[in-house]
Parts: sequence; structure tokens; C-alpha cells
Amino acid sequence: MKATISTLLLAGGLLTTTLASATTATFQACSVSGCRTAGSATVTSNYAQTKYPVVLAHGMAGFSNIVGFDYWYGISPNLIANGGKVFETQVASFDSSYVRGEQLRNQVQQILAITGAPKVNLIGHSQGAIDVRYVAGVLPDKIASVTGVAGPQQGSPVADVIQGVVNTPVGPLLAPVISAGVNAFFSLVGVASGQQYSQSSLAGLKQLTAGGMASYNAQFPGGMPSTACGATAPVANGINYYSWSGTSKLTTGIDVSDALLVATGLLIPGASDGLVPQCSSHLGLVIRDNYPQNHLDEVNQVAGLTQLFATSPVTLYREHLNRLKLAGL
Repeated sequence: MKATISTLLLAGGLLTTTLASATTATFQACSVSGCRTAGSATVTSNYAQTKYPVVLAHGMAGFSNIVGFDYWYGISPNLIANGGKVFETQVASFDSSYVRGEQLRNQVQQILAITGAPKVNLIGHSQGAIDVRYVAGVLPDKIASVTGVAGPQQGSPVADVIQGVVNTPVGPLLAPVISAGVNAFFSLVGVASGQQYSQSSLAGLKQLTAGGMASYNAQFPGGMPSTACGATAPVANGINYYSWSGTSKLTTGIDVSDALLVATGLLIPGASDGLVPQCSSHLGLVIRDNYPQNHLDEVNQVAGLTQLFATSPVTLYREHLNRLKLAGL
């Protein structure tokens, strides 16, 4: 009777189980308290097997993994099934990118220690695309690439409109009340996803205004174009920079978030994904800035409800890891 051999290997931060000819890999969810297994998939190819681990950074109001539900819905399992080494990070849902970036830096250093890798590839969505630039700025020798997905690199008019309301005569009365409620709710979200960071929705809001981002970009200019909707060198300070984004708002008609993004999109002149202007997303090599996706579609939310006949967001991430792989990253 043939014996079945099961071998457990901890390599590159991935727990890999080999049973006969099948290989199962896991992706990790990281927070202030360390990293834990968040999900698994059967490895079917090495298409997305980058040289360095991939670190995913969520946006404002985001999280890593709550009771098995991922911010990066269906993306991480697909990446590890294609040979990727993936870590989902968790920072404060609401705060400035100076604070969130420092929290992310701590986790990146944990991931480097866990894997023994000399560098990582950073991918950030929304405000996460700003946070990763902070890490690249303070740990340039440890970062192979930075990718922004719908990052408001030059700010979002939505933030400016809300900040304008905060600055009205009634703002000092209403803002603390609303902010306290938002902070309290997302503190609970944080606990549910394994972290206990304090929240500051007002600091997060100020970060994403045009003025907030102008100041930030002066400190962390890597990958930023010199003109409002221009291009820039894809490599800065030895780090490869990439970006992509969408310009649709109503994409399914059955996703409840579509209506919200249609409404917020009215506050943005020109093309946008409902929260981020098309040109504001530009960073490094712009892969494409007009996918038929809205701001949540870009991370395959809500729960995979995206435009039916368009390229799946999951496919974009898998293809991007192959792009990084072919670039030797």
C-alpha cells in the first residue's frame, strides 16, 4: 500500500503543504500584533511568482481580513494560486498617511524578518497608494516596487468639499461629533481585523485634500509626475513605480455602493472612479487610467460585484505580478 507523504515547509512567509502532487499555499494578514494565516489556495502555476514578496496596503476605511472576508476580495487567493507570496497589511482605517505609513513601515519590517527577503513589492489601493510611498521614502533600500491603484496622489475634490464644510461656522460644532462616531465605529472594525490602532478621521480627511497632498508630495516626490496629468520616469531612487485606475461609477446597477460613487463623482470635474480623479491617480508608469471600474471595483468589491463584461480586477492584479516577475522584481 502506497504511503502518503505530507511535508510542511515555511518558506518566504508562506506556509506550503505538499500532499502527493497537490500544493497548497496560504496568504498572511498582518497587523500591529504580527501576521497570521488568512486564507489558502491550491497552487496551479508560477505565473505570479515574483522575486520578492508582495505587500498589499488598504485604503481609507479599510481593513485586512475580518472573519475570512477580505478587503482584497478574491485577489490574494488567486495570486498565491499562481505562485505569489502575499501579505495583507492592516493600518488605522482613518488617519494621515504619515501615521498610517509609519504603521505600514513597521509591518513591512516584520515581513522582511519573517521571510528573510531583502526587499518587498508594495501595492496600495486608494489612501494605501499614498501610504506605500511613505514606506518607499523611509526604507528605499528595502522596496523593489511601488504600485498605486486609484491613489489620490494629488488629492480628491471630495475631500476638499468635506473639508470646506468642516471649515464653515457650524463645522467646529458638527465635525467633532461626526468624527467621534466614525472613529468609534472603525475602532471596532480594527479590533475585528486584529488591530487596535486609534482612529483620526479628520486627519485622514485633511491628508486627501489638494493642499494636504501638495505638502506630502513635496516630502515624498518619488514616482510623481511633474505636471497634473503627465507621465514620469518609471524608476526613482532605484524603485520601480506603477499605477492604474478606473473611470466608471455605475458599473453593475445592483451593487449598492454604485449609487454612492455616482453621487460623490458629481463633486469631481472630469473623469473619475467616483472618488479619485483620473489624473490624480498617476504614479510612475501608468499602466492604464480608464478601466471600466469604480473605486470599490478596483479591489473587487463589494463581494466581487463588478462590471460583467470587463476585465476582472483579479486578473489585473495577477497580470501585474507577472509584470513584476518579468522585470526581475
